[in-house]
Formats: sequence, structure tokens, C-alpha cells
Amino acid sequence: MHNSSTGSTSKPKGSLSVSSDVSFKRKRGVFQKDLQHMMYGFGDDPNPLPETVALLEDIVVEYVTDLVHKAQDIATKRGKLLTEDFLFLIRKDLPKLHRCTELLSMNEELKQARKAFEVDEEKLAAD
Repeated sequence: MHNSSTGSTSKPKGSLSVSSDVSFKRKRGVFQKDLQHMMYGFGDDPNPLPETVALLEDIVVEYVTDLVHKAQDIATKRGKLLTEDFLFLIRKDLPKLHRCTELLSMNEELKQARKAFEVDEEKLAAD
């Protein structure tokens, strides 16, 4: 796996494009429990090997970091990072795109429900 903290300018295809003065030190194991649950949900052992979870975490963090950097590159032309930048990047992966739009839609519905609930609470408090 490519170590992005070395600042090497020769990178294998698909690796992160990182400037040499940027260091990516992160706390490992942050997603350990979540990944274990997801792995089990997809048919793995309830207690997968720690090495397997660590490898999967490295892959996920690298993927998300790469996606964010690509979205930032798109957004620099506009000056603002938007949700649409991420949707643009995953536009050819239809299952992922549909799942993201579904989650965004549900998030909007939850926001509206919370807003309506807050208005109802304010009316009750005023009575």
C-alpha cells in the first residue's frame, strides 16, 4: 500500500495525489466497530481478524480521501464544495449514485420533519 506521508512524487496509478508538505496522520481503528458490523452483515465472521479490519479501514479511508480530493479539485473552479461535486464523481456507478440520492432525500425529509416538530413545540409552549 502507498504511504502518502512520505511525500514521494512518484505514485502508483490510483494513489492519492498529495503535496509533499502535507502529512496524513490519522488515528487507526476509528471505524473498527462499524466495519466489523458491516463485514458481519455481508457474511463475514462476527469477530473478523483485526488485520482484516485494519486493511479494510485503510482501503475505505484511502477511497474516501481520494474522492474528497477529486471533489475539491472540481470545486476549486467554483470556490465552494457542494454535494453535487460528489454525485458528479460517482455518476457512472449507478447503484452508488442511487443509494446516495436516496440517503440525501431521506436526510431532507428528516430535516423537514424536525423543523415541523420544532414549530409544533413552539406553538404548544406559547399556548
